[in-house]
Amino acid sequence: MAIDTRGETAGKPSGEKKTRTSPALFYRQVVNELRKVIWPTRKDLVTYTTVVLVFVLIMVAIVYGLDSAFGWAVLRIFGKA
Repeated sequence: MAIDTRGETAGKPSGEKKTRTSPALFYRQVVNELRKVIWPTRKDLVTYTTVVLVFVLIMVAIVYGLDSAFGWAVLRIFGKA
């Protein structure tokens, strides 16, 4: 079950006053978190991009084929206007 922390800062009792994080501290925390990220290698990036492009091309072909088939069927059923 998930813990609902809406309305309060996680880890602080609700009775304490909330303080804002300074922009400098926020920036340091963001940089620190980005250092933990496992960035993909160039080979991985090329592989992922290729997979996405092939998938999109296949989906475009399927949609184009269905559109053409339904258009042909409608023209055959209702005649050319």
